[in-house]
Amino acid sequence: MKQQPFYTARASVAKVDGIHRRATLEDGTEVDFGVHGPIKAHYRLDAEPDRPLPVDYLVAAAAG
Repeated sequence: MKQQPFYTARASVAKVDGIHRRATLEDGTEVDFGVHGPIKAHYRLDAEPDRPLPVDYLVAAAAG
């Protein structure tokens, strides 16, 4: 017996510039993400503004 999904997230992700990405959720909410901290330093992306990593949103959602 095939089960139906409990919930389906509908979102799109678009490249804004360089490593800057913007996700748009089904309700129109926009979320920007990129890199910060040690990851930014490791890849020598000093010119890029600090933005949350996608994983930052996952951790926040799981903790919420």
